[in-house]
Amino acid sequence: MGYRIKSGDTLSRIASVNKTTVSALMKANPQIKNANNILAGATLKLPGQSDGFEDAPIKRSGAGSTKSSDKSSTFDAPAAGSSSSGVKGPKGNPYEIANQHKGKNAGALKLEKKGVGADMDDGVGNKVNCANFVSACLEQAGMITDRQHSNLVSGLQNNLDKDKNFKRVSLQDAKKGDVVSMKTGPGAEDRHVVIFAGWKNGKPEFIGSNNRNKDGTQKITTGPANYPILSIHQYRG
Repeated sequence: MGYRIKSGDTLSRIASVNKTTVSALMKANPQIKNANNILAGATLKLPGQSDGFEDAPIKRSGAGSTKSSDKSSTFDAPAAGSSSSGVKGPKGNPYEIANQHKGKNAGALKLEKKGVGADMDDGVGNKVNCANFVSACLEQAGMITDRQHSNLVSGLQNNLDKDKNFKRVSLQDAKKGDVVSMKTGPGAEDRHVVIFAGWKNGKPEFIGSNNRNKDGTQKITTGPANYPILSIHQYRG
């Protein structure tokens, strides 16, 4: 995925059209040494163009860590006997709700007339549905209202921070159904949000709308994700 530079393009115009900044474009494309010198025909990576995650080796040093390591990733798994039961809202657990839709393409799920699909915004592109999907699962669990639904990770984070029924916790204290926001790139909106799905072989797993299809569109899948964690919101209502 990317943008092919056309004759007459400028970096500032490309940034404006794609709702990013010249600085973010240059960080995402280190081959650009001069913002005023770009070549027609070259392909640019667009920050925030997709919001799925791939395995990226990082070393986690806390729930708000964004520090990366060269080769390995480590996580503080909960001690034996510690609680890992799921959180529940008035209408259910977001993880269990999300898991009912595992394997579905986000584009098809949005067209369903009931449940999670009905709460998802049809107008969101099929490559950027992560916050749309998680918001809908939270709505179905009765944890947030329609007014709190956000199609942006930062927007959902902000809404949960303002909600007295949610509290930020560490990964070690995470429970199935918690909302996990991650940093996936250098841009302000290079973020991804998923739902905590528990621990497997000492590593955390997550369920969400991820860029797993060959064309870059999203599918509801479960698996590990080694991007730095920005926040974990746990329902306490």
